[in-house]
Amino acid sequence: MAQFFSVHPDNPQPRLLKQAVALLAQGGVLAVPTDSSYALVCHLDDKAAVDALRRIRGLDDKQLLSLVCRDLSELASYARVDNAQYRLLKLGTPGPFTFVLEASKEVPRRISHPQRKTIGLRVPEHSVLLDLLELHEGPLLATTLILPGETEPLNDPEEIRDRLEKQVAGVIEAGACPSAPTTVIDLTTSPPEVLRLGRGDPASLGL
Repeated sequence: MAQFFSVHPDNPQPRLLKQAVALLAQGGVLAVPTDSSYALVCHLDDKAAVDALRRIRGLDDKQLLSLVCRDLSELASYARVDNAQYRLLKLGTPGPFTFVLEASKEVPRRISHPQRKTIGLRVPEHSVLLDLLELHEGPLLATTLILPGETEPLNDPEEIRDRLEKQVAGVIEAGACPSAPTTVIDLTTSPPEVLRLGRGDPASLGL
């Protein structure tokens, strides 16, 4: 049975977020609000949790997953970033963008793309998720909460709990959040390629 955490959107209660972090440490998958729809997150070093996250989404090991990070300096430790890429990252973070970059050795091999050795990285602009990352003391593995056979992300925390109560360890509710996924931009190509158009406007990055 999934635990339900109802927190303040701007000043989330640390006591409740600490309980959510404890579920992550125990190998749980959480449904969390972001600046671009709900996402599923788990501990990146827990193979069973990563497998559970993929199972909920119906993803195989060739599907790219993302790391959500607290800030740009943390993001850079998980990817190889050149000066041109860094300038785009500064323009797009924090915000509703996922950037595909070459994974560093810090990224477990099982969560990077098996052929290309790439990883999606993002820094969200959402108080609750940033506080959760701060208490977790590191990035979390994430994927947009779109269920198999569906095209739109789930965005109602009550519905998420009803439909996934036996598959996720917890659901964090913090008021309304956008219903569009992130814009995904591949920075490993020249010029960068927009792989998915979502809430982030590529024109704001000069693309």
